[in-house]
Amino acid sequence: MVRQMHQVLLWPLRLIHEGTAEGHEQRRSPWRSLIDPTRGGPWREHIDEYQGGGFRERHYSEFVTFLPYVQRFLYGEGRSGLDPQVSESRGPRASPMRILRRHDVASLRIQLHADESPIVLEVRHIDLYFFAGVDVVLLNVELVANDLPLPLAMEQMYRFGRAYPAGWEPDGQPLHSPVDAAWLDHEGKVLVRSDARQRESFLSHLAEHRAPRITAHWEYLMAPIVNHHGDQPGSLRFRQIEYYRMPMMAYLAVDDPGRLTRTDYLRLGLVTGASDASDGSEAWMADFEKQFCIDRFWSARGAAPNTRYMCSGLSLVVVGDAGSPFFTCPERGVLAQFRHQHFLLFLIAHTQKAALLMMSDQLSEALMALDIAKPETIKQFKRSIRRNYVAFLLFTHRYWFHEISEQAHVKSLFHLCTRHLGTDAVYNDVKERIHDMNGYLDADALRRQANTVVRLTVVTIFGLVGTITTGLLGMSLFTGVDMHLGSRTLLFVMVLAIVGVLTIITLVKSKRLSDFFDAVTDERVSKRDKVRALLAVWKKED
Repeated sequence: MVRQMHQVLLWPLRLIHEGTAEGHEQRRSPWRSLIDPTRGGPWREHIDEYQGGGFRERHYSEFVTFLPYVQRFLYGEGRSGLDPQVSESRGPRASPMRILRRHDVASLRIQLHADESPIVLEVRHIDLYFFAGVDVVLLNVELVANDLPLPLAMEQMYRFGRAYPAGWEPDGQPLHSPVDAAWLDHEGKVLVRSDARQRESFLSHLAEHRAPRITAHWEYLMAPIVNHHGDQPGSLRFRQIEYYRMPMMAYLAVDDPGRLTRTDYLRLGLVTGASDASDGSEAWMADFEKQFCIDRFWSARGAAPNTRYMCSGLSLVVVGDAGSPFFTCPERGVLAQFRHQHFLLFLIAHTQKAALLMMSDQLSEALMALDIAKPETIKQFKRSIRRNYVAFLLFTHRYWFHEISEQAHVKSLFHLCTRHLGTDAVYNDVKERIHDMNGYLDADALRRQANTVVRLTVVTIFGLVGTITTGLLGMSLFTGVDMHLGSRTLLFVMVLAIVGVLTIITLVKSKRLSDFFDAVTDERVSKRDKVRALLAVWKKED
């Protein structure tokens, strides 16, 4: 039996800003439109315990776990004396992270299989995490259940947390997903139910939009942010950037962790559900324990005996003894660490990867929109690349951490998580792509400058001929002392027009004239070829 289970889902999404009156302001602070009281949405900004009261020892332990620069990222600094009710009053030293919370959803009623009865899990909280300067939002849902059989807990971890069904069974039941799921309010009334069994609706949506449809109960939680590939109107939209299975954390307090088999731990660590499949080879089991497990506390001694941590990047699972007071303590024990320190390291790792994937998407979109035959698309491409370059610099100096803590266990968990997520490789790839595109823009700017210099040189050479001629003849040739003022003005305008036309013609032909000058100055070119180069100046383009 799993005496206590916490399941934490973290769904990273990309934000899409449609053209609105708010414009730049909405892009800079997208959370403001969600907490606008005039719109009547369910979201409210979460005033943390540092400002809103209720500060406890577990929050202190959470804070001191992280290195100073991570503390400034998570909590900001210099917030004493500020009005806790006014978000904008936090000043430039506030945390770049904003948390929105909704309180209308109290529980989840879920039926995992058609031949099983539904179970009800408590919703501990539902949050949205925003980050200044990064078009990413993360949906966080924490569920709590007590006294579940281990196979049922495994199936709950495996089946719940999918944005849409992977397919359908022959009888129409969603594949690898719950048969039914419904969010309930505080009175037990259904707010919304899953529509995963509506196969035709999902098929037609994919055929029309070339993107999967998000199930109704997940779209409900994200509202008023709407699916970018859906038909609902909305200025703030979300788009999937990772796998359809949401990253998940799980805390399981069981009667006796030693009674779980190696296969049980493998299925828990890799979140494969309860299965009757074979255990696999001994080499495979040993590799799993080496690559995915942290067994520092896997012993019969210590405050929390027989505690095992398993991390695959997309999941972080901790299993321990329900009879251990330290393991189940929500204030100082493993449960408190799981819900605070370990959640934040998991959040940081997935925020980093989601932001990098978002920037990679934006670079691809900017390149696809480029049409070198249309000057307007070239200008938009340059603006987009410059904007992404600045965003990448901001991300690097504000959100990119290789180390978040010097506490050995937190440090090991973060390294294990980022290694399996492959964030270093993604970062290097995005960095190289941004530098390549920015280098292209710099090279293109130099090419345009060189072309301008060539054209100006040609104009200067022709101007030099006229300047020397007038200098030799002397301006007294046309003094016009005895001419009427109107005649002199007319003569001035005529000369100005002739000179202007000649200058424009010179500019138009400057590229060909430059080629002619190159041919004249090259002693290896024959006289005939030099004449051909002169005649080529006046030929029409093919």
